[in-house]
Amino acid sequence: MALFKRRTVGKPGEWFYCLEHKKVEEGPECPAKNRFGPYGTRAEAERAMETARERNLEWENDPKWHDGGQGAGGGSAS
Repeated sequence: MALFKRRTVGKPGEWFYCLEHKKVEEGPECPAKNRFGPYGTRAEAERAMETARERNLEWENDPKWHDGGQGAGGGSAS
């Protein structure tokens, strides 16, 4: 018997997107490692993968993350 068994039960009205089953869940049904959320609405959870793609694209195109090792703090040890 597990001493500290974690429950996956969430609050009513919380929505998640399960990455393993590719479906929306009200309250977490799957482990945290397999889901995005919580979202306030079912519609937001349904857009989870699209939202993630948009955020990844923003991050990939953010000049602060692509300084090429130059600029402040980008010096090299000679």
